[in-house]
Amino acid sequence: MLAGLLAALIMGWLRIGEDVALFVALLLAGLPVFLAGLVEDLTKRVRPLYRLIFAFASAGLAAWWGGAILSSLGVPRVDTVLAAVPALAVLLTIFAVGGVCHATNIIDGYNGLMGGVAIAILAALAYVSFAVGDMPLLVIAVSMVGALFGFLLWNFPKGLIFAGDAGAYLVGFLLAEISVLLVGRHPGVVSPWFPMLLMIYPVFETLFSIYRRKKRQAAAGLPDSMHFHQMVYKRLVRWMVGSREAKYLVRRNSLTAPYLWGVALFSIMPAVLFWRVQWLLQLCCVLFILLYLWLYRRIVQFRSPRWLVLHRREDVSSGESVKP
Repeated sequence: MLAGLLAALIMGWLRIGEDVALFVALLLAGLPVFLAGLVEDLTKRVRPLYRLIFAFASAGLAAWWGGAILSSLGVPRVDTVLAAVPALAVLLTIFAVGGVCHATNIIDGYNGLMGGVAIAILAALAYVSFAVGDMPLLVIAVSMVGALFGFLLWNFPKGLIFAGDAGAYLVGFLLAEISVLLVGRHPGVVSPWFPMLLMIYPVFETLFSIYRRKKRQAAAGLPDSMHFHQMVYKRLVRWMVGSREAKYLVRRNSLTAPYLWGVALFSIMPAVLFWRVQWLLQLCCVLFILLYLWLYRRIVQFRSPRWLVLHRREDVSSGESVKP
């Protein structure tokens, strides 16, 4: 993915003549969190807290070099405080970007899941960038879509390559930074709730996971087997396809992602439609959270809605249960 972004950067500079200063600034700023993730992938010795610190460092560099500062949240009193205390806006931006990096890594659990969701979000960001005439952000978003498509060719459905922490943190960083820049460069035009609704699935997944761990008095850094995508896998698709042979394990893994793509589209589609209308974006955020909680509760209680359950059939030749 990083190679794809670098190729797009070079092409934009040499052939299109596009101003790539912002593109360069974001890639350089993203190196700390990318390298922290890469070291974790290679050694498995970088604690989540340290990776989060490196994500904060990358966000700080992007604020410094690229002017990526979130100066408005669409809440009048809060916006007044942010305007009066610029340092607070910078801290809020750093915290938000680090949170999105971590949230993107959380949903990177099954073949195609993170990549598919990220492509849909980036396509929405590219559309709004084009609508407001922001070509530098459009180029970055489209370049990231291309890099992710190249990744997905190998990742979905057969899982021949994985994003790892390096890839997931890099994608999360760029998602967050494009969002911050889009809102910051077009105040009063692009609502801050537009990127919030776009990314509410991974963001709320993270917040809900923190709540569940706190309720169980579990440490935040411990692995969690109760994420929404894991519940979908365990309760909806694990029993549907075949036996324990490797090919069936991969097929079950890949069946999980389309469920979550659909869930993410419940927030992405209205965000694209109403990217200027703040109160509708806020309402859609509330409705998505209610939908998420309802689905999660039903799946955990073995009461999944019938329209979510695929019917299985028997493979006559092998006697194994396969998808229809």
